[in-house]
Amino acid sequence: MATIKVRNSEGYKSEIYSKSHMFFSDEPEDQGGTNEGADPYELLLSALGSCKAVTMRMYAQRKDYPLNDIEIDLSNKKIHAEDCRDCETKDGKVDIIDVSIKFTGDLSEEQISRLLEISKKCPVHKTLLSEIKINTNKEPAL
Repeated sequence: MATIKVRNSEGYKSEIYSKSHMFFSDEPEDQGGTNEGADPYELLLSALGSCKAVTMRMYAQRKDYPLNDIEIDLSNKKIHAEDCRDCETKDGKVDIIDVSIKFTGDLSEEQISRLLEISKKCPVHKTLLSEIKINTNKEPAL
């Protein structure tokens, strides 16, 4: 289980504390932020990309694949649900995340295909595709 604390005192810049790291999230200047950190969608895509990379790396090591580098490009956009032929949602908007993975190493087409399948088994990918319930509560003031 992951636990994160986010603190925002003013503006859009937030301090993010994980169990052993501190980093920032912010909005770009053209959105009213100070651009001192990744925006929330960049953090979401980073979580997905890094999870996919680690999952594929672990698998490649177990299988002794000649994998050198993994480079993953991710982007997101929203489209109207009615414009998505293969989406279950038919009203409102749908989030689309495009992922492009490049491997270096002396990999066969079969190994590459298997790594692409394994990338879909990373925990963050599975979480994003599962039903998610978010409980939001007010903590008592100190």
